[in-house]
Amino acid sequence: MHIYRTDEPMKLHTTFRIGGPADVYAEPESAEELMELISVCEGSGTPYMILGHGSNLLVGDGGIRGTVICLGKAFAEIRVDGDCIEAQAGALLGAVASTALEHGLEGMEFASGIPGSVGGALVMNAGAYGGEIKDILESAEILETDGSRCVVTAEELELGYRTSNILPLGRTVLSARFRLKPGDPEEIAAKMKDLNGRRKDKQPLEYPSAGSTFKRPEGYFAGKLIEDAGCKGLTVGGARVSEKHAGFVINIGDATAKDVLDLIHEVQRRVLEQSGVMLEPEIKMTGEP
Repeated sequence: MHIYRTDEPMKLHTTFRIGGPADVYAEPESAEELMELISVCEGSGTPYMILGHGSNLLVGDGGIRGTVICLGKAFAEIRVDGDCIEAQAGALLGAVASTALEHGLEGMEFASGIPGSVGGALVMNAGAYGGEIKDILESAEILETDGSRCVVTAEELELGYRTSNILPLGRTVLSARFRLKPGDPEEIAAKMKDLNGRRKDKQPLEYPSAGSTFKRPEGYFAGKLIEDAGCKGLTVGGARVSEKHAGFVINIGDATAKDVLDLIHEVQRRVLEQSGVMLEPEIKMTGEP
């Protein structure tokens, strides 16, 4: 096992920079080690969770009971196969998009600035600027709960708006195969530059966050509803609704998970009172309060 530590602060492993200690934190070096670790956890009745880049996650201040298994650098291989790119679950989306650019393959530009891993992107069908993972995903190699490894089609993952059946069915993503198409490298680079420029201009990238805090309500924009409810700049402890983009809750310094949750609840209350819309969090929450 490459890394195996106890009482590991989870704030070191989430983009929010928030979270208490995990009982055990491990980074397996191969699929075989991963399967062995899961088998040990299941055999001993120890709860476990799979972690990618931690970019859409809020971990409770009490930490995580059980084992956190991080698919990191040992699961970051990216390979080009004709018009397809095969990437392991721990590969960052930005690295996959850069590889697509290098080989003149278009379709992945929307994902170039998403700060997440391939595995996490499949779990939540990550998307931005009109593109979603389901638009380019051909298949994925999955570790099932019985320990078997199998390749499933994108359709079999039931990808919807920020959802899939991966977590509900207890599945673990090992790798993904994206089908792209040949394009002009200069046009691909220009589109990536444009999207990343827009992201930098409009999003509070200078602060730790978990990305968009709320899902987009049908027929509305979450950020607009939050701004209209007077919540821009609203602060609880070290957590604040970004003044740059109201759809983001940011960590302005030593925020706790409780700060974030209290702020989320207050935003929900004010938006519901103002517009009648109940915002649903997009970020995943786990661990003890």
